[in-house]
Parts: sequence; C-alpha cells; structure tokens
Amino acid sequence: MVSLHPPTGADGGSSQTRGGDGLGARLRQLHGQLLEVVPAVDRIGCALYNQGDDLLRTFVNSTRCGTPIEAYEWRLAESTSLSQLARSGGSRVIDDIPAAISGDTPHSRWLLEQGYRSSFTVPLLQRGELIGILFFDSLRPAAFTAPVQRSLELFATLINLTISQELDLVRSISLSAAVAREFANLRDTETGGHLERMAHYARLIGRELQASRGLSDEFIENLYLFAPLHDIGKIGIPDEVLLKPGQLDAGERELMENHVRMGVEVLEKLIGDFDLEHRQEAAMMRNVVADHHECLDGSGYPRGLAGEAISLEARIIAVADVLDALTSQRPYKTSWSLDAALGELERLVAMGKLDPDCVAAVARRRGDVEAIRERFRDTDA
Repeated sequence: MVSLHPPTGADGGSSQTRGGDGLGARLRQLHGQLLEVVPAVDRIGCALYNQGDDLLRTFVNSTRCGTPIEAYEWRLAESTSLSQLARSGGSRVIDDIPAAISGDTPHSRWLLEQGYRSSFTVPLLQRGELIGILFFDSLRPAAFTAPVQRSLELFATLINLTISQELDLVRSISLSAAVAREFANLRDTETGGHLERMAHYARLIGRELQASRGLSDEFIENLYLFAPLHDIGKIGIPDEVLLKPGQLDAGERELMENHVRMGVEVLEKLIGDFDLEHRQEAAMMRNVVADHHECLDGSGYPRGLAGEAISLEARIIAVADVLDALTSQRPYKTSWSLDAALGELERLVAMGKLDPDCVAAVARRRGDVEAIRERFRDTDA
C-alpha cells in the first residue's frame, strides 16, 4: 500500500500526526543546512529496515516540492541493487533516473511521476548491521558528482548517527521495561508473543488509518515501538491478583486498575533517566501507558477521559490490546476465534467504549491479523 500526502513544512500539532521535535523535524533542519552546501538536493528520505521480516518501511522524509511517498514497504531481497548496497556498505548513484528505472514498482513510478532525475543512495548501519536506507533525490540530472557525494557522505554520517541514537534510546527504554517485567516475574498477558502481536496490531491499525487521519510514518513506527510499554505498571500487581483464574472482586479490581498509575510512575522514571522530558516520543509513551484503558464514553480509567480527549495512539492501543486479549488464552479464559473477537469489538463500539475507526481497520485487515497471530503464536498456548 502506498499513501501520498502533501509536503508539510515544519511539524506541528500533537504526537498524533507530525509532532514538532521528532526525527522528521530534525531531518528537515539538517536538509535546510545541507541546501547551503548542496542546493540540488530536493528530497531526503529514510526507510527503516527490519531483519525479522526483511522489510524496508518508509520512515521520515524532507521534501522540498512535490508529494512525499509514505506508507510504503518492500522486501530488501526483491531489490537487487539495494541488497548489493546493504552487503557492500557502499553507495549508489543514478545520474539519469528515467533511463535507469522501468517504473514497474510503486516507488519507481513515484520517482518518475515526481520528476526526479538523479539520486544518491547510502545504507544506514549500526554496529555493522543494516538499520535502513537513506535516499537523496534531485530534480536535476547528474546532480551527484564526486565532490557532491563527498559532501553528502558527511551529512549521511550525521543522519545515520541521529537515527542510531534514536533507536538506541527506544531499545534502552524497552529493554529497561522488559528487565523490570522479568525481575517482577510478570507472566500473565505480558508474554513475548502478546507484546509482539500487540505492537504489530497497533502498526496495522495505524497504517490503515494513515491516509484518513494524516498520520506520518514516524508516528506509526513509534506506535509500534512503544506499544509493549502499555502495561508496564503490572510489575506492581501481586501474582494472586494478576494470575487469578476467576473474576476479580471489587478490591482486586481496584488494585488491578492501579497498574496504570504505577506504569506512569515507572515511565516517568525512565523518561527522566534517558533525558526525554521534552521530546515528542515522551508524549506518545505517556499517552500509551496512561490512557489505553480510557473509553470513548468516559467510563474508562483512571481519568474518565472521553471522545477526542483520548489520544489516537491510546485508542489504537486499546483496540490492539482487547483484540489480543480476546484471541489469546489467559488464566481465566480460552482463546476466541477471530470472528467472535471481531463481534465483541463491534459490540464494544456500539456501547461507546472503543474507537469505531480502529475496529473497522482491524476488520478490513483480518487476513493480516490472522498472519500476525500465527507468526507470534505463544508456544505454550
């Protein structure tokens, strides 16, 4: 699937779309500085690579004119030139794009439609492993001469370092949360399979809503990365409540609901430790942890938020979490079929609990939901 959005200029708004201090904004700042040295660079685009599924996914871009390409993914193995680039660690120059590509993929058709004439491409590496691909494009033919390449290699190194540091921060926070869960022997819903499925469901819903909600690739990738943090507060819930096979009584339910407050406390400690207080990423993390049990009708907890007062990321996480809870085996229930789970999600929409667009997104992508369930099936289920 490919989604095209108008260029946005400087980022603005909440973490729901294109927040003001994310990687996209920083890339645009770097692009502005680069133009003073190499004015022919009309676009810089970054795709992140995931070794687990061999997919490159559009992530952040800075586009001076034309329409950016977003919501696009492709297998590295299906691109001979990019695969060679990844193996060699070198760079690729195309001096005449219309003569060099055939337009047989969405990306190549987009390049031709936008009028780009030449490109310079380099792999992004972290400790010798591929983490992404960086694209420089120009409306001029043969814009990337040897001197220009030398200048761009310096900027590519800086961009590589920025993205590597960002990913390291996210991984460090996620690892800290995982260590805390392990230390607390948290075993109920926080299996590795649950966290993987949750993250993939969240990204799937985000992708499905991307065009209608104006979501950036960066928002969706951060949603995927931060989804596993949603129930970190359960490390403070006693096993006799967390693993109880039957219904919770009123006191136990109150104690269980307190996991949100404890999760926020844990997250704030991590945000402080990693100096993320004023970063866009911190806002999304807070929304994911603090608000994923809120309901559209105001009946959720802990704050009783309603409607648009609940961030989109929290609404997406809520649907992803309920979906996996229904379709997974738990101490107190057997797993439901996907048909039964979709019926329950739609019932919760009718009751005013869940976001209807998020649930409709799941229904439209049921084939992908089944694939995620199968790929990350719990081994002891």
